[in-house]
Amino acid sequence: MNIALMAHDSKKELMTHFCIAYCGILSRHSLCATGTTGKIVAEATGLPISCYLAGSQGGDQQIGSRIACDEIDLLLMLRDPISAKPNEPNDNNLLRLCDVHNVPVATNIATAEALIHSLERGDLDWREYAKSDLF
Repeated sequence: MNIALMAHDSKKELMTHFCIAYCGILSRHSLCATGTTGKIVAEATGLPISCYLAGSQGGDQQIGSRIACDEIDLLLMLRDPISAKPNEPNDNNLLRLCDVHNVPVATNIATAEALIHSLERGDLDWREYAKSDLF
């Protein structure tokens, strides 16, 4: 599966710890990320991550375009719900794209863990079936 990683500045350390904890699962998938998040996670985990621009420089839009082209199967986007962000409308656009294209998305650590465990069990393989004539 193609997994995209994003994290607001105050959540980058949490994303890094999450990826360290689930490195074994994540290593079996293709990872991409916004620039700063991807660099930090790759350095901490050794995972190969395709990095786009920083989110504020258009990296979130690059990931959004991959979602729109059905090239992302799962989005882990850890957001800071307390502080207002200058690029928050972009977050809403990403969430909308995930809804339109049926991409599972986690915006907090609890949902990220639920999705990663579902991925490990094979529960998220339905996207492969959805691309076939069965649906």
